[in-house]
Amino acid sequence: MFILRTKAIIIIIIIIIIIIIIIIIIIITVHKRHDRVCAQLHFNICEETGVQLDKKHWYEHVPKSVETGQRGNVTILWNQYVQTDRTIPNNKPDIIIRDNNKPDIITRDNEKKTCMLIDVAISGVRNVIKKEAEKILKYKDLTTEIQRMWNVKTKVIPVIIGATETISESFRKYVSNIPGNHGV
Repeated sequence: MFILRTKAIIIIIIIIIIIIIIIIIIIITVHKRHDRVCAQLHFNICEETGVQLDKKHWYEHVPKSVETGQRGNVTILWNQYVQTDRTIPNNKPDIIIRDNNKPDIITRDNEKKTCMLIDVAISGVRNVIKKEAEKILKYKDLTTEIQRMWNVKTKVIPVIIGATETISESFRKYVSNIPGNHGV
């Protein structure tokens, strides 16, 4: 009887360890996929806005934390906290594009300065639309602060891709606002 209990406990422990290993592998895979999507977006944005690139292909590209266009008109921040006058819990989107002089590069609007907060997520299949709404709501306070501090029109661009490459109906609309050819 004691030996059966011990064997059962050992089997349960082995199953728990296997489950933990599977969860870790899934987390690492999703994180790598997230970083690859962000790197490709960053590369395309840099290419479109005239940032000097070291690599020829997006998959070789290692984003720098701050990039500036050749004419100094565009600043791209990668994975950076935004310093604000008041405390904001969600102040670190994946990519920030600040267009200093020529909004037509970003929004094709020649009259206003612009800023984009791009946040990428790899989500469960059913959560794509919900995740888009969460991202927009998550950065509402930061959007308001940036508009006030930098005097720019600011918008959040959620880039949400489902685990099985599911996208929402508005995905193409969001991505089309991001500078560069993203091949969607």
